[in-house]
Amino acid sequence: MVDRLQKILSQYGVASRRQAEQLIAAGQVQVNGEIAHLGQRADPQRDRIEVNHQLIQAHHRPTQHYLLLHKPLGMVSTCADPEGRQTVFSALPADLHHVGIHPVGRLDAYSTGALLLTNDGDFTFRLTHPRHDVPKTYWLRLEGNVSSAALAAWRQGIQLDQQLTRPAQVRVLASGPTDTQIEVILQEGRNRQIRRVAQILGYRVLDLHRVAVGSVGLSNLRAGAYRALSTDEIKALLDQSSVSSTPSAGLSRSSASHSPS
Repeated sequence: MVDRLQKILSQYGVASRRQAEQLIAAGQVQVNGEIAHLGQRADPQRDRIEVNHQLIQAHHRPTQHYLLLHKPLGMVSTCADPEGRQTVFSALPADLHHVGIHPVGRLDAYSTGALLLTNDGDFTFRLTHPRHDVPKTYWLRLEGNVSSAALAAWRQGIQLDQQLTRPAQVRVLASGPTDTQIEVILQEGRNRQIRRVAQILGYRVLDLHRVAVGSVGLSNLRAGAYRALSTDEIKALLDQSSVSSTPSAGLSRSSASHSPS
């Protein structure tokens, strides 16, 4: 089937769609011996598609995996790190290191919690594109007592990078003499958004933990462990985005959790 090149690369687990576009723009992709260009279409059954001179095998499309990882403190949301820090691959067995699995969005190294992983580029695209509205739920601890005015401002939207943040759901979970625990539900994900908004409001984030992506929550999944999403969970995530879709064929699913490798 003829399709956009970046979509083909994502379907075959080479990279996410956005990463595939970067590979094409950098001249690292060839179609029938010619350097490919953005917007180009191809048929993996008929065209010779290469990435860095490695041939895409049309009849060896990898099984698609959809995983939920409980990211521990200090782990970076990448597949490789030049500084030698622990990456998401640290939590996965070796047989999942070479099938195109990548994070769906990111959590910074000092944040913990729910992080989706997949090698389905379409799934990644649907859950991370700015026009889609999959909510993410965070529990955070702020230094000091948070005022009602600050909570109201956070709910209504804060000027960030010369653009107002979308309204957020914000509620106090617990309040003590030195800190306040709150829940924030966002439907956007700008770079370090929660920490930056808290700073603008005059508060320092002591702990930041994502408890759920859409309707998929961590439950009792321990830090550093992962599990496969069920078909129902995959469908629910896609239904919560603005695009109607169904899970891809050949997905891998399991209810078991796994320890880091």
